[in-house]
Amino acid sequence: MNTTLSSSVLPQTKICCSKFSTSDHKVSGLSSYTRSRLYGPRHSSYSKFTFQASIVLSSSAANIKNGIVGGYYHCDPVGKKNQVGQTFCSVGVCPYDGTTVESPSHAVEEKVGVLLLNLGGPETLNDVQPFLFNLFADPDIIRLPRLFRFLQRPLARIISVLRAPKSKEGYAAIGGGSPLRKITDEQAHVLKMALEAKDMSANVYVGMRYWYPFTEEAVQQIKRDGITRLVVLPLYPQFSISTTGSSIRVLQHIFREDAYLSRLPVSIINYWYQREGYIKSMADLIEKELHTFAEPKEVIIFFSAHGVPVSYVEDAGDPYRDQMEECISLIMGELKARGIDNEHTLAYQSRVGPVQWLKPYTDEVLVQLGQKGVQSLLAVPVSFVSEHIETLEEIDMEYKELALESGIKSWGRVPALGVTSSFVTDLADAIIEALPSATAISPSRDISEDVSDDPVRYLVKMFFGSILAFFLLLSPKMITAFRNHLI
Repeated sequence: MNTTLSSSVLPQTKICCSKFSTSDHKVSGLSSYTRSRLYGPRHSSYSKFTFQASIVLSSSAANIKNGIVGGYYHCDPVGKKNQVGQTFCSVGVCPYDGTTVESPSHAVEEKVGVLLLNLGGPETLNDVQPFLFNLFADPDIIRLPRLFRFLQRPLARIISVLRAPKSKEGYAAIGGGSPLRKITDEQAHVLKMALEAKDMSANVYVGMRYWYPFTEEAVQQIKRDGITRLVVLPLYPQFSISTTGSSIRVLQHIFREDAYLSRLPVSIINYWYQREGYIKSMADLIEKELHTFAEPKEVIIFFSAHGVPVSYVEDAGDPYRDQMEECISLIMGELKARGIDNEHTLAYQSRVGPVQWLKPYTDEVLVQLGQKGVQSLLAVPVSFVSEHIETLEEIDMEYKELALESGIKSWGRVPALGVTSSFVTDLADAIIEALPSATAISPSRDISEDVSDDPVRYLVKMFFGSILAFFLLLSPKMITAFRNHLI
C-alpha cells in the first residue's frame, strides 16, 4: 500500500459551526441532472451541498463515536426492476428523516478518511492462481445453494487451478500482471489533491477485494490512524451484488466485530453512475474519440459492460442492469445535447461458466454488427474506470480481432477515465456531499451467512456435498489439471 496515502497522519481539521439541518441537502429519488436527461427539465428543490472548510457535529463526543449525526444511512441493494431511485438515491446513499443537530460553540477535532474500494488484480503471473482462488471463494461471485456452501473454498480451489493457465496467457499479453493497483493508487493521490483544493484534508486509502492491499489491511490502517469519520467510495459506477455489494459485505463483517470500528461514523456511496461529472466526463472521452474517425457521424457507439448472471438480477434483485441502462441513456442524452446523435448499442462481456448471463453478449453482437455491414465502431468500456485485463486484453485484443474478422473496417476504443480531471473533481464533490451523512454501519446480518445448529441439516449437507465433490474430483479434466499443477 502506498504509505504516503494510507499511513501518513494528516493535519487535524478544525470542525465547527453553529447549526446544521439535514433538510438542506436531503434528496429523494433521482438527481435533478438524471431527471432532466431522462424526463426533461423540471423544478427540483435539491441544492448541492458545498463543503466550506467546516462540518457541523453534535456536541456530544459519544454521539460522534456512535455516528448519530447526519441525515443518511446505507441501504441494502434489494430493489427490483424500475425501482432505481426508490431503493437508492441520487448519490447512492439513502436519506432518513433526520432532525436539526445543534453543535457546540467550541471546535471539535476531526480526522477524515476516504476508502476507495476496487477489485484488485495479480501483479505477477505467479499471483494469478491465488488471485483467482480469492475471487471464486467469494460467495457473492459463486452463489452456491445453502446446501453446498461448505464447498465454497474447495470449489474455488478447483476452478482457480483450471482457469489459471488461460488467465496467465491474458495477463502475459498485457505485460505480465494487472496495472489496477498502480492506477488506483494514482487515483487516490489525485483525489487527495482534489479534496485539498476544496479545503478538505483527508487520508485516502485503497482497499482491494481479492488482492493486495486487501480491504482488511486498509481498514486496520484506518483504525491505527485514528480516523473519526469515513467515506467509503467503491470505484464501480453502478451497483452490483458481485462488486460493491461484496466489498460492503466484507466491511460490515469487519466493522461489527470491532468495538472501535462499530462506532465509527461511515458514509457509503453505493453508486454514482448518474452524477453529472461522471456523465460529462464519459461524454467528453467519447466525443474526443469520435473525431479520430474519418466519418464520425457513421460510427456506432458500442457500450461494453461487465456482465453478471441473470439470476443475480431476477432472483437476488441486483439493480445492475437497470442502472447500466439508465447510465447509457444519460450518456447518450448528454451527447445528443452536444449535437452528437450516433447510433449506439449495449452488450455485456466477460461471462464464464454454463449459467445464463445478461444479454446481449459482446462477442455475439460484434459478429452481428459486422454481418449487417457496420464499417466503424467505437468501443466504450462503461463498467470500468481503470484499465485492466478486461479492457487491455479482452476488449483491445480479443474483441478487436473478432470485430475486424466480422467485417468491421475501423475500430476505436474509449480509454478508461483513470485520473481524468473532471472525473476526479466530481468524485471529490461526491465525497464532500456524503460526509455529513456518516453514521455507524448497521450490524445487519451478513447476506451470505447461513447459521444453522440443526445437526440433521448439517449431516444432509455433508452427505450430498461429499457426493458432489467426489464426482468433481474424479473427473478426467480435474485429474489432469491437478497433475499439471503439481508437476
